[in-house]
Amino acid sequence: MPDIAIPEIPLDEEERPLPAPGLPARNVLVDGPILRTLLWLAWPNVVALSAGTCVVIAETSYIGRLGVESLAAMALVFPFVILTMTMSGGAMGGGVASAIARALGAGDTDRASTLAAHALLIGISFGLKFMLGMLIFGPGLLETLGGRGKVLADAIGYVQIFFGGAVLPWLMNTFAGILRGTGNMKLPSLMILSSAVCQIILGGTLGLGLGPIPQFGMRGVAAGSLTAYLISISVMAWYLFSGRGRVVPKIRGLRIQRAMFTDILKVGAVACFSPLQSVLTISIFTHMLARFGTEILAGYGIGARLEFMLTSIAFAVGIASVPMVGMAIGADRVARARRIALIAGCLAFASVGLVATVIAIFPDLWVDIFTRDAGVRAASRQYLATAAPMYAFIGLSISMYFSSQGAAKVLGPVLAQTARLLFVAGGGWWLSAHDATATKFFALASASMVVLGVLSAASVVLTRWGPKRGVVAEVRPALSGMVD
Repeated sequence: MPDIAIPEIPLDEEERPLPAPGLPARNVLVDGPILRTLLWLAWPNVVALSAGTCVVIAETSYIGRLGVESLAAMALVFPFVILTMTMSGGAMGGGVASAIARALGAGDTDRASTLAAHALLIGISFGLKFMLGMLIFGPGLLETLGGRGKVLADAIGYVQIFFGGAVLPWLMNTFAGILRGTGNMKLPSLMILSSAVCQIILGGTLGLGLGPIPQFGMRGVAAGSLTAYLISISVMAWYLFSGRGRVVPKIRGLRIQRAMFTDILKVGAVACFSPLQSVLTISIFTHMLARFGTEILAGYGIGARLEFMLTSIAFAVGIASVPMVGMAIGADRVARARRIALIAGCLAFASVGLVATVIAIFPDLWVDIFTRDAGVRAASRQYLATAAPMYAFIGLSISMYFSSQGAAKVLGPVLAQTARLLFVAGGGWWLSAHDATATKFFALASASMVVLGVLSAASVVLTRWGPKRGVVAEVRPALSGMVD
């Protein structure tokens, strides 16, 4: 008979068959059930960002004790603080997480470690730019937005302290992006949680004064935030550089590589235009409302803080989708990546919409936390009744934005923000020309949220995530390694 190639069965010393070799470790982010995995990744973020919401409530509460002028000052400063946090955490941080997740999805751990080191350089550079930009141009911007007298003085005091240490939030969110790119959501979430506790204690103590500590006002609130960020940076840096994570940033012997910067910035830099346009939209809207007086401005600021709180829910879901989409794209599983984006979008829309609708029906649940001023309360109720039901579309847009980051196709959601900016600017100009009431401006804000959500979802549906047509990957024969 001809000699047929039959594989030998491995035997032990007593000539018993050995057990079959185990299968490769299963990556739940690539192979696991989508909804369950998404919720598993999102829940630590939800818990941590809920603590971040407590910071928002606590800050606004004790700033309210400093007076209506301080509340109005925070409304002026808030867009710039949000720009810093969303650009460093959601935009560039998402770009970092996307690049690292795609590298790990392709099985290239060494590239992921090099990307992490380049990400830290990017974070430091952007932090320095924010510091110089706000210290030099911040006072003029605040005055242009309508700040006057004590309102302007309080706002400038906050800016000088917070943006004097702008490198700290950028570094903190860069470290968090590196960890999230590996699928580790728990440590960044734990740091946000501990940071929230520190911010509430330190910000309240330094802002209002406690015992022998004098009252530093808005400057003290800002100093409390920076101290909390520094603690979080220390813990995450120790975790990564001690080798406890899947990625160790390569600092020693690092060679600067343009390709690494490009891999992060092609997502992160483009994504930065989204929060920039979002803050520009809020700033334009704040400027238009400033002419109605301090009470309307402060009332809108309370409503805007609810938007920030609820969008943190969408952030938790969206940022959880980044490593899932990124690893699916890296493993060339485009259909799965799209399913992840769809499920995440529906989850964010429903979660944000449910809570926002309850607040729209019962606005005093939120307003009573911050103020007893009758004029401010009336303005807040009016804004929430008009705009809060549409917050669901903001949640949808945020989820689409993060899923697009994971796929490295973020241009569509960014252009959706551009459309919202133009909608608010054009609509605001028309309303101002016709001497419209504040209620009409609130309706404009509400309509712009719908525009943003619908266009963001449409951009994801219409954008190709897979390889271009005509590009066929090289396929090796399945038995090529067995043929001489």
